[in-house]
Amino acid sequence: MKTMRWILVAVAAVCFCALNAAAVRVGDPAPEFVGTDTHGVVHKLSEYHGKYVVLEWTNHLCPYTRKHYKSGNMQRLQRKWTARGVIWFTVISSAPGNQGYMTASQENAYLAKVHASPTAVLLDPTGKIGHMYGAKTTPHMFVINPQGILIYDGAIDNKPTTNLADVPGATNYVNLALQEAMAGEKVRTPVTRPYGCSVKYAQ
Repeated sequence: MKTMRWILVAVAAVCFCALNAAAVRVGDPAPEFVGTDTHGVVHKLSEYHGKYVVLEWTNHLCPYTRKHYKSGNMQRLQRKWTARGVIWFTVISSAPGNQGYMTASQENAYLAKVHASPTAVLLDPTGKIGHMYGAKTTPHMFVINPQGILIYDGAIDNKPTTNLADVPGATNYVNLALQEAMAGEKVRTPVTRPYGCSVKYAQ
């Protein structure tokens, strides 16, 4: 009995360590990734050293994501920050057959329809990039500074609803993180709880 208990403790410890090792944390170097966009261009995070990078997990059928695109909020953020030199990657980690999955041509048509303007949309059907960052919801937002350090992880704002009317009065955490970091200030709210639909990873 004692032997079995020790085996269970050891297995739990190994699992706990593995989870900790895989977790990305604010203040640590952002995990290097390689992703292909909807135009077939390959992007590596390390190529953008010296620039701020935003990662936005998306699912066009998720009502929480739709809230930010129907209101124009996500598009305004993309235009505002890419105009200031920020690299903005929208990431689709929905697996084939799951809600939110898009082919390159489907996503390009969608981008044109909603007038979205990220730097690029990365297709991640295997979920490799999503699991690397621990992306949980759509949307789930990450901000990386020019030194490659993760400085924000969490929700887009403080209104976890699907109501478009909540967008104007919300505190936008991505906006704040970029504004504070670019002003040489410490990001006051570096971690929040992301809200939205679960990322539809392959099972």
